Amino acid sequence: MTEVPVTAGLVVVRPGALTTVQDRGRPGYAHLGVPRSGALDTAAYALANRLLGNPSDAAALETTLDGVGLRALAATSVAVTGAPCSVRVSGRPVAWGAPVRLPAGAELEVGRAESGVRSYVAVRGGLAGPAVLGSRSTDLLSGLGPPVLSAGMLLPVGPTGPDPAPGADACALPGAPSELLLPLRPGPRADWFTGDSLAELWRSAFRVSAMSNRIGLRTEGGTPLVRGRAGELPSEGMVLGAVQVPPDGLPVVFLADHPVTGGYPVVGVVRPGPALDAAAQARPGVPVRFVQAR
Repeated sequence: MTEVPVTAGLVVVRPGALTTVQDRGRPGYAHLGVPRSGALDTAAYALANRLLGNPSDAAALETTLDGVGLRALAATSVAVTGAPCSVRVSGRPVAWGAPVRLPAGAELEVGRAESGVRSYVAVRGGLAGPAVLGSRSTDLLSGLGPPVLSAGMLLPVGPTGPDPAPGADACALPGAPSELLLPLRPGPRADWFTGDSLAELWRSAFRVSAMSNRIGLRTEGGTPLVRGRAGELPSEGMVLGAVQVPPDGLPVVFLADHPVTGGYPVVGVVRPGPALDAAAQARPGVPVRFVQAR
């Protein structure tokens, strides 16, 4: 990713509970101990940039549950996608899921998520600032990238260019899941669990735990998996979507800020795509079922 010259900016008025800068992440550095990071709901992030005609890897904001408040230093356009929420410009309601003009000095208020967890706020030209290992993503596990938003922070914005790419007027996204179905490809350590336990995995109804975060979706309820093999594994490489099973037997689905190694057995892997995007929007208490991937 090349450095983007700064032409404008947004000032953080209200940072929200947890708002971070995210792009497509920094894959390819696991051998250095660096997680991938990046937007959790990749489809919602991509749509926000598409609505504005931004490059597909332009950095945007990822909010958590209660949105964010921003003030524009220069006129620009923004788009809010992901978890549905109210969007206001200087107190006036504007569209969610569509391009919105933001005059100089105006305040953008992205409200609490009405369903789902994470909203995405893109700005025309993308958020600028220095890239770390090719990405502007905030990584909550390693600490790489820009800090979590705080009041008064200046978010620099890149130039739009003389010939902006074609955008879109509006696009549809799936709603937040009422039940999370995760297609699981067994392995590489499925043989560490009893056959009866693996059979029960496909029947068991877990729930999203309130302890879930950008590192992983934790589960509760359901029937804990039972090991058929004693002992411990040496640490081995982990990938996005790996489903690790700690000693309590309750699966943990690794998300964007996951560690690159782990010592608990991985019962299977959920392929990146719509299922993991849905996991990013699943609130605590939402039922979770694992189904065999085809």
